[in-house]
Parts: sequence; C-alpha cells; structure tokens
Amino acid sequence: MRGGPAVAEQTAISWADATFNPWIGCTKVSPACDDCYAARDNERRKWVDGWGAGVQRRRTKTWGDPKRWNRKAEATGYRPRVFCASLADVFDNEVPEVWRDDLWQLIRETQNLRWMLGTKRIGNVSKMVPSDWPMPHVGLISTIVTQDEWNRDWPKLARTPAAWRGVSMEPLLGPISIGSERPDWIITGGESGPKARPADPAWVRSLRDQCAVSGVAFHHKQWGGTRPADNGCLLDGVEYKEFPAALAA
Repeated sequence: MRGGPAVAEQTAISWADATFNPWIGCTKVSPACDDCYAARDNERRKWVDGWGAGVQRRRTKTWGDPKRWNRKAEATGYRPRVFCASLADVFDNEVPEVWRDDLWQLIRETQNLRWMLGTKRIGNVSKMVPSDWPMPHVGLISTIVTQDEWNRDWPKLARTPAAWRGVSMEPLLGPISIGSERPDWIITGGESGPKARPADPAWVRSLRDQCAVSGVAFHHKQWGGTRPADNGCLLDGVEYKEFPAALAA
C-alpha cells in the first residue's frame, strides 16, 4: 500500500511512501552520480551554495515531519516506508557528527516508521552508526550500479549489521551478476533527465530472473529517459513492484 493513510506527503518514488532529508548537499562518489538529479535541481533551487566537496551542507527545517507521520502511523496502524535521504547521504563524511546524532535520536523516537537509509558510502556505515545499531525498524540500501561496484560494495553491505539490506541499482549502467549472494531487496531503474543514459532491458531482465532464482524481492522502478513518465515501468508487459518481508504492506 503505497502512500498509505499514515502519510499525507506522498512521493513519486515507487518504493517509498515519504522522503525525509535531514540536510541537503553531497559529493559525487559513484558513476550513478554523474548526472545527479539533486545537484541538477540545486542549480535552480539554490538549496546550498554549490555541490560537492567543501560545500557546507544545509540542515533542513522539516525535522517535525517524521514525528507527525509516526503519530499518524500509531493511530492508523499503517507504518509508512520513509526514505532518508534523497538530497544527501546519511553517511557523508562532511556532515557534522552532531547532525547525525540528532538523526539517530529522531529515528529512535519514530519506531512506527519503517526507515530506509540510502547511501553511496557503504564503507562508512560501520563507523558512523550508534551503539544501539542495528535498529529493528531501520534497513540499509546501498547504491550499486555496475559490476565493479557490486564486487566492491556488496561484501561491505553484506557484513554490515542491519534489520534488512537492499541494493538500489538506479541508474542501472550495465549488466550485473549477483552470483549466489542474496540481498533482501534489489531495485532497478533507468536514469532520468536530459543526459539520461539508457538502461538495456536485457540487464533488467537478467536481474529479475536472478532474483526469482535466489528468492530476492525485485522492484523495477522505471525505465527513465528525458520524459520518464512516457516510458513507464513495465518489463515484458509486467509491473514488478516487490518488497522484502520487512517492508511488505
């Protein structure tokens, strides 16, 4: 149930009910970042003074939203899936540690939410999580978009304690073999925007089939492109929007 009754602010992200950005700003560290939508939007919206290393991150004013969603979840019984963060990285080295401490406290206080922490810096996680990690209502999603990244970063994610582990292959930039590994969730998607790099259906089809064999939840978000709404999300005429057990409706 996407955008369930507990959440007023829905998101266009098909695998989340809401997004929360504790701060804004980041540095490009992956091939996935080459045409970063957040950096591109920042050129127009001017959230922060530039984008990248040495640019001061900006703490947002929306910290009350998760608490409000938590109260609604308690009242309705629907626990929304909250993606953190779409305009930043929780495990960014250039974020003041006190901000991250405040985020951990907020997460502790909102146990009716199903938190999904996305990162392109999976190697930083073990040294940045609090002493009471892992938390039962929090999962990790690592962005991995090429075979080289899979070979390098999946082992890091696999050995990092978490309630569940997901891999975001958005934008998928080549074929990826996951071998015998079994993350809880794989999300695929094509790139969006004026410089979108196309995703080959064969790459997505292969991952769908690998997930089916290994019992991994498979979620294909979109095909992307300059006008992603025109291209939809169907693969071989079927919509794949699976969730792991921890995030199932």
